[in-house]
Order: sequence, then C-alpha cells, then structure tokens
Amino acid sequence: MLKQGLHQKLLQKLSPQQIQLMKMIQLPTQAFEQRLKQELEENPALESGKENLDEFDDNSINDEYDDSGNDTINTDDINIDEYLSDDEIPNYKTQSNNYTADDDEKDIPFASGTSFTQHLKNQINTYRLTDDQEIITDFLIGSIDESGYLRRDLLDVMDDLAFTQNIYTTIEELEQLLKIVQELDPAGVGARDLKECLILQLKRKDEKPARTLAINILEQSFDQFVKKHYAKLIQKFHVTEDELKDAIRQIEKLNPKPGGSHVGNNKIAEQIVPDFSIRIDEGELELTLNSRNAPELHISKEYNDLLSGYKDSADKSQSQKDAVLFIKQKLDSAKWFIDAIKQRQQTLYLNMNAIMQYQKEYFLTGDERKLKPMILKDIADIINMDVSTVSRVANSKFVSTPYGTKLIKDFFSESMKNDQGDDVSTKEIKDILLTVIDKENKKKPMTDDKLAKLLKEKGYPIARRTVAKYREQLDIPVARLRKEI
Repeated sequence: MLKQGLHQKLLQKLSPQQIQLMKMIQLPTQAFEQRLKQELEENPALESGKENLDEFDDNSINDEYDDSGNDTINTDDINIDEYLSDDEIPNYKTQSNNYTADDDEKDIPFASGTSFTQHLKNQINTYRLTDDQEIITDFLIGSIDESGYLRRDLLDVMDDLAFTQNIYTTIEELEQLLKIVQELDPAGVGARDLKECLILQLKRKDEKPARTLAINILEQSFDQFVKKHYAKLIQKFHVTEDELKDAIRQIEKLNPKPGGSHVGNNKIAEQIVPDFSIRIDEGELELTLNSRNAPELHISKEYNDLLSGYKDSADKSQSQKDAVLFIKQKLDSAKWFIDAIKQRQQTLYLNMNAIMQYQKEYFLTGDERKLKPMILKDIADIINMDVSTVSRVANSKFVSTPYGTKLIKDFFSESMKNDQGDDVSTKEIKDILLTVIDKENKKKPMTDDKLAKLLKEKGYPIARRTVAKYREQLDIPVARLRKEI
C-alpha cells in the first residue's frame, strides 16, 4: 500500500555566492588579477580605477538584492530609489588600507625565439635528403619530447608513417635516419633512453682515456654504474680508483635532458608575486597586503543614469522594463563582486596576521629553528574560521619576508617531542637531517639506522622508518646511491 508521510530534515547548503567567494580566496595574486579582468569584461556595470565622488557615489546600491535566481521579476516591484541612494559614503570605506605602497604593475616578460622542434628542423634542412626522407625525419623530430628523447618505439613510428603520411619504410631506414637526427645539436638529442643519451654525448667529446673508459662502462656495465658498484667496475675493467674517478667525472658533466635547456629558454618567465609583505619596524612586525589584492572598483555611472532615466520617464514601455531588469541584475552582480573582494581581503589578512603572530620568533630572527609546530587547526581556532579556509590561504599564497619570499604552507609542520619532552617542529628535524647528510663521509654514507642513532644522540629520538620518510620527503637517495669514490 502507498503511504503518505511528512518528514522534517535540517540541511545546510552553500549559496553560489559563498562557493564563488571560497574560490576567490584560494586564488593567488596573478590568478586573482585574471579573475578580476574577466569580471570587468563580462559585467559592464562594474568599473575599475578611481572615480569622481562629486559626480557619483560608488556605493549607491544598497544591500537588498534578489538571490532567488528567478528571471521573471516584476519590474513594478523594483524600487528605483533604493538604487539611487543619496547617502554619501566616503571613499575610504570602499578600499582596503592594508596594502603595500608599491603600486607599479610589472608585466611578465615573454621569451622570444624558435621552439625546440623548429630548432631541430632548421638544422635538418641543411642535409641532403629525398622528399620521403625529409618527411620521415620531420616525423621523427616531431616525436621527440621536450627533454630531447624519442620515447616511441620505431615500429610504432613506422606504422604511423604508413597510416598518416602514406609512406612505407623499414626499421633499418628509420635507424639510419634517426642517426642523422642524433647528429643534431644539442648533443644527445633523439636518444631512446638515458644510456644512449649519455653515450651520444661522450662520442662528441675529444678522445681521452677517461672518455673511452666512460663509454665502455655505459655500454657494458650500465646497471652496475647506476647502482654505484665501484669495486666491481674496477675489477671488471682492470683500472685504478683514480682512473675510474676520472671516467665518472666525464659522465657527471653530461646533460641527462639535452632538450631541457633549450625548451626552458622559450617558456614564459615564471614570476612569484607575493600576496603579503612582512617587514620589521623598530623590532615589531608589520604586515601589509599586496596592493594588487585590493583593487579600486565602483559601479558604472552610466548604469546609474539609466535607472534615473527610467524613474523620470512618464511612459514606461515593456522594453524599458526589460532593460531595467537587466540593469538590476548587473548592478546586483557588481555589488556582490565588490563585497566579495572586501571579504577576500579581510580573510587573507586575518589568516596571515595569525600565522605571523604564531611564528613571531621566526619572522623576527629568520632562524628556522625558531619555527613552532603549527597545523591548520591552530590558526583556524585563533581566527574562528574553518580549517578549509585556512588551507585555501596557505596552499597557494606567498609572503615576502626579510629572509626571502616563502610559500605560506611551508610554515606549517607537525610536532614531535625531543628527549627533554619539548615539542619541536618536524621541519627542524628535517633541517638537522639534511645537515648531517651533507657532512657525512661520501665514501661511506650513513644508513637510515645510523642516521636515526645520530639524531637520537642530538636529542631527537625518532625511529628508522621516520628517518626514511623524512629523507624521501627531502628527495635524498639511500646510502648506497649517495656513495662516491
């Protein structure tokens, strides 16, 4: 049987405006500028820059606007006077005072020049090749990645040439043409793996005993070289330790990514624009928000005049009513965006100020050993905000300090107790671990067990597996791979 019942539920939903605000908080400075530019292009009721307050009040819209999303609004219900308020609101209330004095806009430079692929094609044009060979070599060059490697199997290249270019070739011909490609600059380009890349570079060098030994090591004992089994290499090639050391130096000078240097020069230069700036003034910390995060926005005077014209009009046609509805929607959207930017500024400032005060000793001294253990919840509790909001600020924002520009999330770390029972930051332990490994005897590098014992002697009782975890987070290889001769 069908039954009809009444159930009561309590649900919490985020409005579209709240979702957009959270996204805006997460944006770093450069991405925020792009978002601001997009909004200015899409909403003609929103304008940037300073305005003449004698002619128009930039806060002429009140807080009453419709969020229902219903487009069928009766224009007779719109109170035009609410949008034409004569209340004078000072300009300082619509701007943020927490920004740096440096308002200069710095354009990101663009690199000029040819692409890596075009650089190789320009060289291949100097060779005498048949029409088919030119197509094949161009196809091979086009298959080379940014690092300079040909990652595809020649059999797959042969099949693609047949299907896409209607050219039927053989593996032997592809091998011959690939050798021509491998003669191009930079040395090592067109290699199919690291071993071949290093050998190609060595063959370009002058004939020396160390160079010959290096080639033989790579060709015959590449695995043993990678695993640093130096004693086995000395025994196999009947050489002294000094001769092996000279050969290894030849290999260490090579470029494992021959295409990387050329590709990097043709990318847009990356710039980090700090969202905050911390200065020390007479022993006190001073926090400022980047002026790019505090743009000057106001409502368009033209749109305000359109509403005035509608109000003064005796005959209100349907087209005028439609226009007023459109204007109202744009004005509501512009006002919300201005309010969202103010909330974004306040949220950013509150978060960074709490972090600065929590890590005051570090910001005053620059000594990373002064960094206190700090997690997202610590800051969230101080400013009475959600942990997710703090995370959005920390993960994508940078701060300029007297000691360099830092990513805010780097100030967060878990705590661990030392032998005296005091809480210390895991970042401090990682710094000590890095220092210990830098000073170790590279001929006999310390294992994770030895590192754990050494840290324990220094007052940090941590387990071997914890040492291994921190070592991997620092991108430090195991002891065997740190060995030198």
